[in-house]
Amino acid sequence: MRLALPKFRAPLGVGKDTSPVQFPPSAGGLPALDVAALPDRVRRRLAERVREARPTGAVPGGYLYLPEVAAARAAGLRAVLPDRWRLCFAVKANSFPPVLAALAAEVDGFEVASAAEVAAARAALPGGLAVAAGPGKTVAVLRALVAHGVDLVNVESALELLRLDGVAAEAGRRVRAALRVNPSAAAPAGALTMGGVPSAFGIPEPDVGAVLDLAASCRFVDVAGIHVHAASGVLDAAAYAGYVASCLALAGRLMRGRRLDVVDVGGGIGVPFGADPGAAPFDLERFGELVAELSPPAGAEVVLEPGRYLAAECGWYAAEVTDVKHAYGTSYAVLHGGINHFQLPASWDLVHRFAVVPVEDWPAGVPRPEVAGGPVTVVGELCTPEDTLARDARVTRLRAGDLVVFPLAGAYGWEFAMPAFLGHPPATREVA
Repeated sequence: MRLALPKFRAPLGVGKDTSPVQFPPSAGGLPALDVAALPDRVRRRLAERVREARPTGAVPGGYLYLPEVAAARAAGLRAVLPDRWRLCFAVKANSFPPVLAALAAEVDGFEVASAAEVAAARAALPGGLAVAAGPGKTVAVLRALVAHGVDLVNVESALELLRLDGVAAEAGRRVRAALRVNPSAAAPAGALTMGGVPSAFGIPEPDVGAVLDLAASCRFVDVAGIHVHAASGVLDAAAYAGYVASCLALAGRLMRGRRLDVVDVGGGIGVPFGADPGAAPFDLERFGELVAELSPPAGAEVVLEPGRYLAAECGWYAAEVTDVKHAYGTSYAVLHGGINHFQLPASWDLVHRFAVVPVEDWPAGVPRPEVAGGPVTVVGELCTPEDTLARDARVTRLRAGDLVVFPLAGAYGWEFAMPAFLGHPPATREVA
């Protein structure tokens, strides 16, 4: 039902969208996902959450996870990798302990970027491979990495190399490192391009020789390899295999005549979020066929560090619609949540499709606004127009009190949000 509003004349210019904030991109009328696409366990738990919340108010925004989904994805990827290739999960994508515990059975280790992440990785897989990455590592972070005995530190600059040597000397232990390189050649097209362009990440390829010379003076750091993470969100298996091949060739050139034990090619495998309903997922079998033909530098292990590819499908973000509003020809669904819980669609410029879960429980005698058979923009409860999760998605029916559920929220969801803004409660996390 649509609430009756008094008629008035709009001021000049009202009705034309002049806001400078235009993200995430418009869904262009793409339909919402069918609620039947949600796993039974997720639907059952959502129904329970509605019953639990009704005595006090709206269902708070939160995440439901099926950790076994991430584990199965890791097992599939690991099965197509050649011998001496190692699979590490990037903890920054999802740090929820049950997800890490499930992944621990299927990966060789974890990629970490902070003291908290290395502690979580060691708790999930005490004897597993630990690879440290991330720009701007402070002395405190380096101390934590060394104290936890990480297997490889991906060094981002000459200064960081010297800092690591000092911290290792202080601890009285040798540390193995790889140099993160920002290659001169651009990487395959993806959601993010992090190589071949000016960037704060890594050492520009022309400067690597000087840093390798500097490494010769380090007493406690052994530079044993090269790290490249130059693209993200690649869906084409052949393009990604070509990227891996270019990383191996680059490492061979840069380390010619030097010890080369490891080539870390980062992550970068994508998942289709739904802007193109016909987009094909990453062809894992084809990727396996292509990498089987590659020849890494003699004696070198190859490390992959995927995050989103392993975890995205294991999580769902759900929040109750607290209101439905109509303003100058646009319908809005306002959530008990938003980018303070789930910032991914806005920050990564994604058309992230969602499902509407109908909820019949509604107070008697209270008008229930809705939008039916048309487009809706889904926004959160924050005091900023940036708090927008989806634009112009077509729904059959969406009412105040219903739930909006975003799949593919298992990576860069809870970890990637901005929970402090306005001080609303943070998103909940639980296994469905």
